[in-house]
Amino acid sequence: MSTWEIVANCLNLASVLLAGRNSVHTWWLGILGCAAFGWVFFGSKLYADVTLQVFFIVASAVGWWNWKKGNQGAELPVRRTPLPWFAVCALMAIVAAAGYGWVLHTFTDAWAPFIDSLVLAFSVLAQFLLMGRRIENWPCWLVVNTLAVPLFISRGLYLTAGVYTLFWINVWVSWWHWRKLLRAQAESSFQVAA
Repeated sequence: MSTWEIVANCLNLASVLLAGRNSVHTWWLGILGCAAFGWVFFGSKLYADVTLQVFFIVASAVGWWNWKKGNQGAELPVRRTPLPWFAVCALMAIVAAAGYGWVLHTFTDAWAPFIDSLVLAFSVLAQFLLMGRRIENWPCWLVVNTLAVPLFISRGLYLTAGVYTLFWINVWVSWWHWRKLLRAQAESSFQVAA
């Protein structure tokens, strides 16, 4: 366990907890935590996860702006994704993971390239959904965390595996919280319309 792993986990734990509470501060903490994790994963030869951290840094900057101003200058509400659109996106994530896993397997010394690529692909999908404040981000994070915990254990990243176990628990709590927010928004809209 390195200092960078501790720092990355502390920052990302705070960021994920804030995302679950629907707080805009999730984004800047996430940027810092992802930079630290990029360094940790590079040292562990988890190259798909390094790629993912770069994506998260860019996505966090966009998400920060989107949550604050992405609704025609107003704060973006929590919302649902149409099921057919979500299904197509999930299928695209699986296909992308297979392709990227093959590239990593063929051209690098990556550890568990296909599982690592599934973590990457579903993290990207989940992050895009989170950036749009879409509730379906939480089941995607459930897939990510379920795959990531044993992957990180296999590389000796025990602290990270432990934190991702906490993330797994946080998914359930956050999903419940966002469903409550969605219902409250619907009731508020109904009252305004009436």
